[in-house]
This record gives sequence, structure tokens and C-alpha cells, in this order.
Amino acid sequence: MTTIAAQTQPRTKLMRRRKKTTEHHRGLLIALEIFTPIALLALWWAVSAGSTNIFFPPLQEILVRLWQLSQTPDFLIDVGTSLGNLLLSFVLASVIGIAAGLLLGTTRALAWLLEPAMHFFRAIPPVALVPIFVSLIGFENSTRILSITIAALFPVLISTMDGVRSNDPTLDMVGRVYRLTWSERLFLVTLPAAAPRIVSGMQVSLIAAFVVMIASEMLGSSTGLGAKTLLAQQTFAIADMWAGILLLGVLGYLVNAVFDLFRRRVLRWYIAAQQQERQL
Repeated sequence: MTTIAAQTQPRTKLMRRRKKTTEHHRGLLIALEIFTPIALLALWWAVSAGSTNIFFPPLQEILVRLWQLSQTPDFLIDVGTSLGNLLLSFVLASVIGIAAGLLLGTTRALAWLLEPAMHFFRAIPPVALVPIFVSLIGFENSTRILSITIAALFPVLISTMDGVRSNDPTLDMVGRVYRLTWSERLFLVTLPAAAPRIVSGMQVSLIAAFVVMIASEMLGSSTGLGAKTLLAQQTFAIADMWAGILLLGVLGYLVNAVFDLFRRRVLRWYIAAQQQERQL
């Protein structure tokens, strides 16, 4: 017993040291993540302070204009419309993509039949589909939702298929040994094992959805941040245009940050296992 304890103590000290090092690195990365945008804004402020170029106004003027726009009712309507379309389309794409990916990942014959067509449509840039939907459906809000949903669908679908196919066959064999039903194996074994890849695909689809959300609003829409930013550019309201671009960047960052919190919550068991492996 004494020998075992003597061997365990150095290992425990090493694990504690590695944990402290990891926490220190994480704190440093968080500090850099906060400092970098502040430094970039400070640089932008300094470079543009004395600008007389109408197409490159001072950052102070842009921020003042952004604050003024945020006090208007139309501003809240535009932000709500854009984020509402994004959220609804992303949820639809995630649900459809995960369901279809599970089906195609577990049914080889169906995947062999549908994969060529799926990869054909996936190769088409999502933004290129927006004019087609506008010409077929019109300038309705449903057109934008459909465009965003299709753009966000394929990353989730393909990542789900890959996640299901890459699962260890031993997991399925263990489920059969314990006489789990097909649905129990699917939801208790297959889906959790594929979750890391599925969530990664969802993050990619969120970025694609955000891009197409802006593009779809720039084609025939009168509401939404993309439409108002394009209108500001066409009417030479340059400060409004820069304010819209800045706001879109901030919203994109915040949306990604919220999803990252969701990812850490859903995959906390996976992240903890990876951290434990690094410490060994």
C-alpha cells in the first residue's frame, strides 16, 4: 500500500500542475479575445479620426449614428426580423438535417441512391439560389426563410451522416447484447456518439445561414439589417452603411458566442473527456 501511495503522489502532483497550466492558458486566451477587438477599435478610431473622405467617416461619427438609429422603432423591427428569420431557419435546418442524416447514415441503400443528388445541390453556392427562389416564389418573407434554411441544411446533414458512419461498431454490438430496441440504440448510443460532429456541422451551418440571411435581405426586401445597409449604400448615407456593417459584425460574433455556450453545454461530457486525456 505504501508503494502504491508513493507512486500515486507524483502523478497527482503532475496532474494538478497540468490543470493549473491549462487554466492559466485559458485565462490568457480569454484576455486576448477581449483585448483584440478593443485594440482594433482603438486603432480604427485613431486612423479615422481626422478623415475627410466621405466614404471613410470617423469611427466616432459611425458610433454616434449607430446610437441614433438604435433609438428608432424601425431599428428594433429590422433587428428582430433578421434574427427571427435566422433563428427559425437554423432550427428548421438543424431538425431536418439531423433527421435526414440519421436516416441516410443508418440506411446504406438509401444513401447510395440519394447522395449524388445531395452533393450536386450542395455544390451550388447558397447565395446563388436566392434569385431563383425570388423569381419562383416572390419577395415574401417565406422566400428568405427557405433560402436560409437550405443554406444551413447541408452542413448539418453531411456532418450527421459522417458522425453516424464513423461510430465504433462495437457500440452497436453492445447495444444489441443488452437487447436495446432500435430506437433505444439510436437515441442512447448512435446519436450521443455522433453528437460532436453534429454540433460542429451546426456551427458551420449557422455561419452559412447568417451570410445568406444578409444576402436574401438585399434582394427585394424592405426590412432587415441587410436591406437597410444596402439602402444606405445606394442613397449615399455612408455613416448609416458603416453602422449597419458594424452592427452585423457584432451580431455575428454574439450569435456565434451564444452557440459556443450551447455547444459547451451539450458536449460538456465530451470536452471533459478530452481535457482528462490531455492531462494523462
